[in-house]
Amino acid sequence: MAVNEKFIRAYALKNAIEHEGKSVVGAVLAGLFNHGLKKDKIKQEMPAINEVLKEINKLSIEEQKVLFKKYEKLIGHRDEREGLPELPGAKKGKVVMRFRPAPSGPLHVGHIISNMISSLFVKEHGGKFYVIIDDTNPESTLKEAYANHKKDCDWIFGNVTKYVNSSENMEKYYEYAKKLLKKDKAYVCTCEKEDFKKLIDSKKACECREIGVDEQMERWNKMLDKKGFKEGEAVLRFKSSIDDKNPAMRDFPLARINLTKHPKQGTKYRVWPLMNLAVSVDDIELGMTHVIRGKDHRDNAKRQEMIFKVFNKKPPWTFFIGRIKFTDLVLSKRKIEELIKKGKYSGWDDPRLPTLASLRKRKFKPAVFAVFAEQRGLTEVDKVMSEKDFFKVLDDLDK
Repeated sequence: MAVNEKFIRAYALKNAIEHEGKSVVGAVLAGLFNHGLKKDKIKQEMPAINEVLKEINKLSIEEQKVLFKKYEKLIGHRDEREGLPELPGAKKGKVVMRFRPAPSGPLHVGHIISNMISSLFVKEHGGKFYVIIDDTNPESTLKEAYANHKKDCDWIFGNVTKYVNSSENMEKYYEYAKKLLKKDKAYVCTCEKEDFKKLIDSKKACECREIGVDEQMERWNKMLDKKGFKEGEAVLRFKSSIDDKNPAMRDFPLARINLTKHPKQGTKYRVWPLMNLAVSVDDIELGMTHVIRGKDHRDNAKRQEMIFKVFNKKPPWTFFIGRIKFTDLVLSKRKIEELIKKGKYSGWDDPRLPTLASLRKRKFKPAVFAVFAEQRGLTEVDKVMSEKDFFKVLDDLDK
């Protein structure tokens, strides 16, 4: 069903008035999602949206304000939420949640927008809130990130139960990998990456999948052995359904050989777990009850559920939270680093950056972000905002 053109006009006018007479597509789409617009229908709605924006952007702000009075009641204003939403299955004192940042650069507002609510749920219900430093990719792990992440999280959350470095759980990951092999739910694949992809896309198994458990264990030991497989020659894969309708679910990788020196572990380990093995093991071992994560992790959540099922464990209740898409705020660590090197920014705590180090330096209060997260609640809807609008909201909350 097509979106009523009145709603398009209402959101276009509202956005134009708030941004010096110029409305943008992203803001209008964000509003229309609240009125039933589905992502797969965006393309067919774009001609109507573009036509309305073209018409409205030609008007003066005064004309836009007069016209908006006709449509304002259609969208109104979102009521501020009082208190946190319900957390399904939460038991007093038994809620276990986590924030899992990668130590590849500084934390920024994007991390807090997605993860502050987990901290708040633990504060409300009681339990444990873990910060798990996801440092099982030696190539992207920065030594200084450990201390910086702790400083940032102590400041913004204030209720971290324990900091866990994934790289300290290597023996546990190996233990689970062996169990998966022995249960015939994993195998060591030595196929060329391109050849494997062609087979899996065609719903065909590679020869490695059919090798017996005993030989699979020998192959695993050969991955661990410095005189065994070389980097890139073997990958541990989960044995899922070759016929799964989603190709991403078919025999996904669990671990690989990476000889890069690790900031904490040095060259002690040569086989490193990939996300789905590390996250599954950590969540099982820590007794995770609830997980709030970005929508881009839907496939990963399904993969992890498969691993939980092998061990007869109940996966945590999971919610996929919408993102705030900033129109003009740089969050990419790589881009920020480039701009720092070029001299545009003085460092990661430059007051113009959205990093936690910068926010702390600018004297923002953690409570402001807590109120922001509480009012936003649990929503899968993405929201488009400018830097100016975002910080205006924070300033208003701080009054």
